[in-house]
Order: sequence, then structure tokens, then C-alpha cells
Amino acid sequence: MKTLKNKPTLSRHASGMTVLALAIASLPAYAADKAAVLDTVDVIGTGAPAYKPETASMGPLGEKSVLDTPYAINVVPAELLENQQLKSVREAFRYMPSVQGENIRPQTRGLQAGVVQNTRIDGMNIAATTDYPIEQFDRIEVLNGLAGALYGPASPAGTFNYVLKRPTETPLRRFSLGYASRGSGSVSADISDRFGEDKRFGFRVNLLDEGGESYVDRSKLDRKLASLAFDVQLTSDTKLETNISRYHYTSKGLPGTFELGTGVAYPAAPDPKRVGYGQPFAGDDNVTETYSARLKHRLNQNWNVTAGILKQSSDRASTVPTNTLTNNAGAYSVKVATTTFSLDEILSYNLALNGRVNAAGMTHDIVVSTTGFEWDRYSPYTTGAIGLGTSNLNNPTVFNQPGNIPNFKNRYKAQTTRQQAITVGDTVGFNEQWSAGLYLSKSWIDQSGNNPNGSIAPGKYYNDSGLSSNATVSYKPQKNTTVYASYADSLQQGETSGTSTTAPYRSKQWELGYKHAFEKVNVGAALFQIERPFAYVQNGVFAVQGDQRNRGLELTANGALTRNLTMYGGLTYLDPRLLNTASATTAGKQIMGLSRIVSNILLDYRIAAVPGLAVNLNVSHAGSRQGDSTNSYKVDGYTVADLGARYSTLLMGRPTTWRLAINNVTDELYWANITPSGQNGYTGTGAGTGTLGAPRTIRASMQMDF
Repeated sequence: MKTLKNKPTLSRHASGMTVLALAIASLPAYAADKAAVLDTVDVIGTGAPAYKPETASMGPLGEKSVLDTPYAINVVPAELLENQQLKSVREAFRYMPSVQGENIRPQTRGLQAGVVQNTRIDGMNIAATTDYPIEQFDRIEVLNGLAGALYGPASPAGTFNYVLKRPTETPLRRFSLGYASRGSGSVSADISDRFGEDKRFGFRVNLLDEGGESYVDRSKLDRKLASLAFDVQLTSDTKLETNISRYHYTSKGLPGTFELGTGVAYPAAPDPKRVGYGQPFAGDDNVTETYSARLKHRLNQNWNVTAGILKQSSDRASTVPTNTLTNNAGAYSVKVATTTFSLDEILSYNLALNGRVNAAGMTHDIVVSTTGFEWDRYSPYTTGAIGLGTSNLNNPTVFNQPGNIPNFKNRYKAQTTRQQAITVGDTVGFNEQWSAGLYLSKSWIDQSGNNPNGSIAPGKYYNDSGLSSNATVSYKPQKNTTVYASYADSLQQGETSGTSTTAPYRSKQWELGYKHAFEKVNVGAALFQIERPFAYVQNGVFAVQGDQRNRGLELTANGALTRNLTMYGGLTYLDPRLLNTASATTAGKQIMGLSRIVSNILLDYRIAAVPGLAVNLNVSHAGSRQGDSTNSYKVDGYTVADLGARYSTLLMGRPTTWRLAINNVTDELYWANITPSGQNGYTGTGAGTGTLGAPRTIRASMQMDF
């Protein structure tokens, strides 16, 4: 029987709120006077948010115009992240229809990312398998498709770059209180200032304390963040940016993942709020610590050099349940502690020299760069899934916590991967209309697997190298329009299953794109085809035994449609096929778990009659998906609508914004994702892993600037 003392309440976090409030109060007072406050108030309610990003970080190429860059790029800006009350990077992915990332490693164009190769903070590699709080990031950037020539060997799943908040030019003292369904409370602070001669020093602090019960009875969700960005303007041409953060994420009692036994199909999605699809003691307990520094130096008007280094420790104690459906009547078995690795340590770095040369009436934008990482993975000495028992979807069972959960911190170094790439490139501007680019990278990959006694595991050593390339042609019929074509081929580390390892994969992509910037709206279209080898286990052998070909069309639009109405969203059509397989049951079939049509549209409307009041509607849609690799049945798609409102005003003379959101307002039951069991294929049965979408939830917050 549940007692009152076990019920999370806002009072549990009163001490955390007090500490943050005192931290804000103890900081130096604003240099600004009342006039500055009035200037802030003047902008309240004067128009809809822009949601129209103009630039993006392009790795070794530096900050580039989205319009002029011959790639499909999505940027979720800070204002959207804040207004939608997002809590994690994974939640931001839903606003980009070509991206999937909720409860799985992120992917674009129907291809899964690697654990480290595709995901970055400020251009440096990080782990994709842990949770990241949205509160420390200014924006989320995604380059769709292949980018090995720029970033080094990686899956063709795209490049995901999370851009940290930097110190602001004017003082910032922002304090927020939040509430979520079932009594979860949060408090956060975003504080920034500059000091010293000519304000050469700048800092930005983000603090977060959230905890309580999530949408399942007896569940738990805790998030704690401490993040510091500190900048030093060493000279007028040299700037040092440093960052340090620690994030503790705990989630227990939410639904686990669902797998299939032989001959079993995915049923209609069950209600994720029911206790028993997860277990109150089971889930994630992750601590992620990240340290980074970047040095930016301007050599002269045309040339710049940038160097960066990042160190990350992702410590995970994962007991997320795996529910394996054993028949089509809803029976399933439950196991926990299924993950192999409990700690990822990553040291990543980059160095880039880029600049412009004018010669023979043409411009040359040249880049020479290197990027790489060393990635160590640690496994507990005791591993192996722990069976809890059997249950049924119609009457899920809550099990007692077993006594043999492994000690996740008693572990050994099980795997080391080193990767290095050197890139050279040139974009030639022939005139104001035509340009062409060519980028080449030479890459080296080295991996070794270890036994618990430290010896190298048989079949787990890997060493290879190769080239990746990218060629582009761009035409600008007018200054606000770009038409481009590109070809890319990219190296990717081979995959290991059991004692077998494949050779490096090589993916190829063709893309034709169009971008147009109206006065207040950006639109874009990209037509693409990606091909890559497809590996899976058949007759007991893990090897490349087919090819995957994904063809598709991406349409995007974002910006202010009118003075009061903003749109951010798009639509993706995808045709993913498995070709040239040895089995007639899979040849020519669609890749499992991928919808042909995916769209997301966010509309934000300012109500002019009530200054400061705005409402928004976000609609996410995914069509039906193939449930297995033989296309024997389909899993239903979904349409999920979120409603929100915000009101900006003065409270005690301080700019204040109130926000309310009702997510999944119709309480749709749906499978959020169904993914193959391997990054580059499936491992024998063709079955994948399913995750449930969240039910109707409420979020409310009050944000005040001091």
C-alpha cells in the first residue's frame, strides 16, 4: 500500500530551490537601472518568435550560413527549446521530421547513429547513449546524411551537434520554477555576466534540480545539472572558451523496451501508464561529466585557426527492463540488467585552419583539419541479463527487486577504439552565382576488445584505414536562393557480432537540394539516395549479406508567416529497401520500423488583443511501419498533438513568463519507435526493439528575470 511519505511533492525540493535562490541573490547586482528593465518590457508581446535560424556550426568549416551551405541542415533554436518547455535533447529531435531520437540513438534518413562517431558537443565527439539536459544548450543542430569527409568515419545517420550556451553580452539573471504531471517539481537558474577590463572575462552558470513522480504510478524522475561556461578574451584576436558540467539523471519505473520472440508480432500499443511494463526499482541512473576547451584565433582578416579538446565520462547503471513478447496473446518474459557496458570515457579533439584566397578572379575557401577521439568502454565483471519472470500485457506484474543485480562500478576496460581523420578541402567561387566544393579525408580506425583478465579477446581486434570524399556544386540564381547537388562517400567502422567482425562499411549518398529565404520564412527541399552494406546473421554467420538503399524527400519551412504567426516544421518521405540479399524473403523489402511519411508542424500564434499572450500547437505524425524484415505485417503509425500557451508580463516589476503545455492532448497510445536489433542490420530473427510513446502529460512553469 502506498503511503503519503512515499509520494513525491514539491516540498522535497524546497531546499534545492532555496539554494538556487540564494545563489542568484548573492551575485553582484545588475549594472542596469530601471530603464533597462523597461527596455525589456517593451518587447513583450510585440510579435511572434522568429524560429528562423540563419547560421549553423559546420565543424572544420566554422560558422556558416544555412542558406549558402550545400547540405540539408536543421537547427532547433534556443527560443523554441524554451517556449516548448523541453527537458532533453531527445525531445528536441521530434521537431525535425527527418530525425528520430526518442528512446533510441539518434538517426536521420532512416539510419542509426553510432555510439560516439555521429554525436558531438561544440563539434567534439560525445556518447549518444546517455541523456543530455536541454537547459545547458543554446541550440541543437543536425546535418542530415553522410559527413565523413568533414567529421571522420561515421554511420550515414547524420551529424548531431549540441551547442553549449555561452556568456551573454548583457547581464542575465533568470530563475524558473516548473511543475509536471503527478507532482514533479523543478527549479533552475541561468546566470551570466562579464567582468574585468573591457569585460574580457565572461561566465554562464546553469543549475537545475528536478524530481518527483513521472507519469507512471510509483515511478521516479530526478534530474540535477550544474554547468559552467567561462570565456577569456586573451587578445583582440584570441578567445578561450571553457566548459564544465555534471548531470545526474535518474529514471525508474517507466516502461521498458519490448522485443519479440519467434513468430510474434507487435500488438496494438498498450497503455504506458500501467504499472508493470516497467519496474519501480528498474531504469537508468546515469552520471555524465563533461569538460571541454576551445581556442579560437584570428590570424588575419581571412584566416582563422580553432583548436578544441573534450573529456567526457558517462557512468551508467542501467536496469531498464526488456519485455520479450512470447506469443500473440500478450504473454511476455521480463529481464533486467541487459546492457554490456556501464562506463564510456571519451577524449575527443579537433584542430582546423580555414581561410579565403582570391586568385584569378575566383575565391577559394580552404580548410585543413584533423579530428579524432579515444574511446574506452568498461564492463562489469558480472554481466548477463537477470530474469524476473513472466507476465501478460493485459495484467502486467510488478516484481520484487532481485538480489543479484551486478555492481556496475566493479568493472574492467573491455574495449578501446581510436579514430583519427585528416581533412583537406576547397570551395571555389567562380562568380556570384556558381561555386563548387571538394573535400577529402584520410581516416584511421583501431579497435581492440579485452577479456576481464586484460588479454585481447579473440576476433575483437580491428585496424583499418581509408578515404572519404564529398563533392558539391551550388548555383544561386538570386541572393536568397541556392540550388545544389552533392555526392559523398564515407567510411564507417565495421561491426562485431560474437567473434566475427566485418570489414569497414562504405556508404554513398547523392543529394539534390533547394533553399530559398523569403523575408521572414526559410524553405528548403532535399532529394536524396543513400546506399550502404547491410550485415546480419544468417545460418549462424554474421557478415555483409545485402545492401540497404534509402531514397527520400525532405521538405522544411520555418519563420514568421505573419506578424503574429510562426511556423517551424516539415515533412519527410522515405523509401528504405533491403536489396541483393541471399534470401528471397527479405530481398526488395522495406526496412523494418521506418515510416514512409513523417511530419512535424509547430504553429505559434500571438494573440494581439491580449499583449504578452501566445498559444501554440504542435502536431507530430508518423505513418505505419513494417513490423519485421520480411514485411509480413505492419505496425500502426500515430498522430500526436501538443497544446501550449504562454503569457509574458511584469511581476513585482520583473519580466515574467508563465507557460503551460499539454502534451499528447488526446492521450494517443502508440509505438514511438521500432528499431532493428543491430546498428547496421538485424541479428537473426529480423525482430527489432519497440518503445512506447508517452501519454498525456502536463507541464507548467514560471520564468522570471531579475
